[in-house]
Amino acid sequence: MTSTIKLISSILGFIIFWGLTTSYTKTNNSNTYYPINPIPFTSVKITDNFWTPRILTNYKVTIPIAIDQCYKTGRVNNFLYAGKIKDGQFCTQYPFDDTDIYKLIEAASYSLQTIPDKELEAQIDTLIYYVGKAQEPDGYLYTNRTINPDSTHAWAGKQRWINSPINMSHELYNCGHLYEAAVAHYQATNKKSLLNIAIKNANLLVTDFLKNGLQIYPGHQIIEMGLVRLYTTTGNEEYLKLAKYFLDVRGPGGQEYNQAHLKVVDQTEPVGHAVRATYMYSGMADIAAIYNDSSYLKASQLIWENLVTKKMYITGGIGSGGSNEGFDPEYVLPNMSAYCETCASVGNIFWNHRMFLFNGEGKYIDVLERTLYNALLSGVSLSGDHFFYPNVLESAGQHSRSKWFGCACCPPNIARLLPSLPGYIYAKTDKSIYINLFSDNSATIKIKSNEIKIKQKTNYPWNGEVEINITPTKKEYFDIKIRIPGWARGEVLPGDLYHFSNNKTAKYKIILNDKLVNTVVNNGYVTISKEWKENDKIKLSFPMEPQIILPNEKIKANSNRFAIQRGPLVYCAEWPYSENEKILNLFFDISQQFETEFDSTLLNGIVTIHAKAKPVSRTLNNKINIGNELNLRLIPYFAWNNKGPGEMMVWLPSDTNSVKPLPAPTIAYKSILSGSTENKTLEAIKDQYEPKNSNDHTMPFFHWWPKKNCWEWVQYTFNNPEIISKCNIYWFDDGPFGGCRIPETYTIEYKKDDQWIPVEITNGKKNIVKNNWDTTAFKPVKTNAIRLKVKLSNDYSAGIHEWIVN
Repeated sequence: MTSTIKLISSILGFIIFWGLTTSYTKTNNSNTYYPINPIPFTSVKITDNFWTPRILTNYKVTIPIAIDQCYKTGRVNNFLYAGKIKDGQFCTQYPFDDTDIYKLIEAASYSLQTIPDKELEAQIDTLIYYVGKAQEPDGYLYTNRTINPDSTHAWAGKQRWINSPINMSHELYNCGHLYEAAVAHYQATNKKSLLNIAIKNANLLVTDFLKNGLQIYPGHQIIEMGLVRLYTTTGNEEYLKLAKYFLDVRGPGGQEYNQAHLKVVDQTEPVGHAVRATYMYSGMADIAAIYNDSSYLKASQLIWENLVTKKMYITGGIGSGGSNEGFDPEYVLPNMSAYCETCASVGNIFWNHRMFLFNGEGKYIDVLERTLYNALLSGVSLSGDHFFYPNVLESAGQHSRSKWFGCACCPPNIARLLPSLPGYIYAKTDKSIYINLFSDNSATIKIKSNEIKIKQKTNYPWNGEVEINITPTKKEYFDIKIRIPGWARGEVLPGDLYHFSNNKTAKYKIILNDKLVNTVVNNGYVTISKEWKENDKIKLSFPMEPQIILPNEKIKANSNRFAIQRGPLVYCAEWPYSENEKILNLFFDISQQFETEFDSTLLNGIVTIHAKAKPVSRTLNNKINIGNELNLRLIPYFAWNNKGPGEMMVWLPSDTNSVKPLPAPTIAYKSILSGSTENKTLEAIKDQYEPKNSNDHTMPFFHWWPKKNCWEWVQYTFNNPEIISKCNIYWFDDGPFGGCRIPETYTIEYKKDDQWIPVEITNGKKNIVKNNWDTTAFKPVKTNAIRLKVKLSNDYSAGIHEWIVN
């Protein structure tokens, strides 16, 4: 008890000391350097039935769970060890695990501004105390090196900073999240405790990089955004110069993976790791705005145009490649292996908001809204306690949300975005108010000396009716700019990556004080210019019938498929809402009528879309059989996997050529499958999906990773004795970047009585085959079970796409 009292006393002394020291010139913390200014989220109160429960769940469930996990997994201990509060060695997997603490402080700070909570505030103060103790005297803050400088993580390097660009020590990445958290905490509490820690750290970077000329760029971007926020809070222009410096010293000749292959101003398309990319593009937008730098703006625009016209998923998700957690070539948008990292959606929202603030074009908010309601929101369960890292668009049941991750960047990233959501609804200039998003809310916005109260009444996104009350303190002439979403104007996204099957422009209506407004859309907005007075009322009516989306023919993964959208929500077919609980073997008549229904009892209340489909199965002679029509309900994509793992797809087959038939009733398919390592992907080895090659991620596959240098096995047990004489195996191998290779060797055994007997091979010894069927013929055996034993190599694991027995 005595030690606890001493610790609390030390924490309180630290907080009081840092709260009273360090002075600086504080500037307006809004993004005033942009032509358009966002409205602080503290000026907007959401009161709807869609976002309010999610923000509350984030506060009650997600943030507490994430804080608890940071204690359980040792992330907090790293700061205790570095600060000499406890003895111990660095105890987590990655040197960037420090940032999970920073992101949670940021998330909690945002939450505190709208939901005051003294207990949560005290928890955050304690974490900040630990962070301060871990900081070295000159401002350096990186627990992995501080704990034991002679035994750092392999990524860290022997000296500070040197491994930032190549082996990605994440030192500068950690700093960036520290700055973001520090500003958020200061704005929420007016305490300088974390802000002073961040300033001390940033001053060290100014000395090492700007003054001493160290030419190193961050391997994982975000410090650029963080430094800009620190600049706008403190007014210290050295932080702004350092942000630009980190962008200017990047490239050429570096890795495409972290966008260092070219100078940032010479880049024209998104490449490499998607989270790194969007954080960098957000920083570029900041620099373009503050310096009015046309080269930065041009590069940002070209990258954005390439993304939305060639590389973006219909959900707004970005980054299709799992091997680089990022971008594939143009139009390569697989569904079952889609990566679409949740953190990339967060970064995409940051970037698009900044692009809008620069020029006021609605297309950026269109992308923001699509990402927010679909790719981002699917990253967290309705209960707020399970999370997706990748967000696939198709599943055979191998995907499910997790409670936490070893690399736990996504849960705290969602936790910090959701409470800041009200700040994306409105924006302003000195003569205009932008209404960007639609949600039941009330806001107070100042234009010059006039205070304008705005209240939206709506059940969006379930209903397209929006009522907006405008009440200025005094009569004044200004513009109200209302975004007309692309989906309400017949546009899925700018460009031709996707299009609605019906080319007729959807009809929307705007009524001002009971009079129909003749609207002209300019840059995605309808502008109403008038002298506004108390209780002026605007009524919007958006069409909400289901819309069929067709893909560009260059997207091979979606050939002969279509998707369905209603309002901003993309829909999917999922197993619990189908008569036979199967999805992947269904094909849909695209001309059918899709009826909608609100179900208050399902998934916290959603609009479902009624549909019909026919099942397809494969026969033993490899023919296709079409079954009777089934009824099912489509649900919003964000809500999938809240009833457990199972089949799901966004892009619906419109003919039998694009469907995945139910497997034929072969002896393997009918058998009981078991293995030395059992998981939810084991069934993939008998699903009868033939891969394109050993590294094909577009279909389910089974692997033993991270195991290596050991024997593993899989086994078919038959209902009745079968005569077997041949096995065909298609090995999984994700080289050169993944952890699986074809195995060192393998054997086939059959069960006789209670003994496992090796088969007698008749087609001779041969090399193990990659990228094709590996066939082993043997003398016929009659058995109840057959086993495939696999020796993993010393350095790699292995996996199986398919195992066929004849």
